[in-house]
Amino acid sequence: MSRSCMWCFSLLLGVTSLAWAQSPTEWRGSSPAEQVLDAAAFKGVGETISEHMGDVQSVVVVLRGRTVFEFYRDGAPAILRDVHSVAKSALSALVGIAVGQGRIAGLDQPVLALMPEWTALNPDPRAATITVRHLLTMSAGFEVNDPTGTAAAGRPQDTWARPLRSAPGAAFAYDNALIPMLSAVLERATGMPLADYAREQLVTPLVFAEPAYSRGLGLRTLDMAKLGQLFLQNGVWGGKQIVPQAYVMAATHPQNAGGPPVSLSYGYMWWVVPSSAARQTFMASGFGGQFIWVYPPLDLVIAATSTASPETSRRGQALQLIRGRLFTAAQRRLAGEPGVSVRVP
Repeated sequence: MSRSCMWCFSLLLGVTSLAWAQSPTEWRGSSPAEQVLDAAAFKGVGETISEHMGDVQSVVVVLRGRTVFEFYRDGAPAILRDVHSVAKSALSALVGIAVGQGRIAGLDQPVLALMPEWTALNPDPRAATITVRHLLTMSAGFEVNDPTGTAAAGRPQDTWARPLRSAPGAAFAYDNALIPMLSAVLERATGMPLADYAREQLVTPLVFAEPAYSRGLGLRTLDMAKLGQLFLQNGVWGGKQIVPQAYVMAATHPQNAGGPPVSLSYGYMWWVVPSSAARQTFMASGFGGQFIWVYPPLDLVIAATSTASPETSRRGQALQLIRGRLFTAAQRRLAGEPGVSVRVP
């Protein structure tokens, strides 16, 4: 039986200059009066999802640092859900952390400086000019024919050997194979397995449930929302700078024009919605309707998961829900509050 529910957490910290700060263990809590207003603003949303949006499996809405609405079709908030290419945005966070720690010299460090054993795998001299930045921005230049973004990633040493179609940095091409490459680079730079580095730098500080890595990345929907909130807060969590602010701002700003399968501008493994706002909407997107959607003007983060299939991708129920009913409910919740400026997302 489908259910929706709302959860509250204990108050530990105050407000940051951008959004509400979190402690290392908990989100900002909700007063009884806030809970009443939350329930009124989101009244009927869970029923609409249950009855009319069968693809959508879970939703978490965070507004100004508080969880104001949750929905779990299976009634199981603790379940780790396959987030598909949302994993790219989580990997981006780890790269930013490694750069901030000096483990990666900078985004313009050549990949072969960290992976010299790959030098002989690709005879094209342009391969030597591929940098960490090119991997992050999907502009490495390899020959790619994957308009749906669903191709298998492959082994990094094999995919590094592919022909180059264009000069590195010249063109965007969505390429799942860049993820194991970047993961290998990160493991070499940090000297530890990716899961261990993630546990040390993200999972523990943000109090994620331990992710699953066996078949892609498995996260709780709540932890997807935490990742979005971390980037909304310029990389700060619990008063500590987790990801460097300059990296976060660049990651969520268009670095190139992007292209299929989402056809939006692209940052550092985050999709960006171009707008005239002081800070643009950005999102992580995974096959079949997995999203972290961040709308800075309202300090709004929405995480959603869906049953993943070509059909659910075509129907797009999760994105319709995010940009429609959930955004409207968030507007309603903040109506009349001082300092709130609402624009169409």
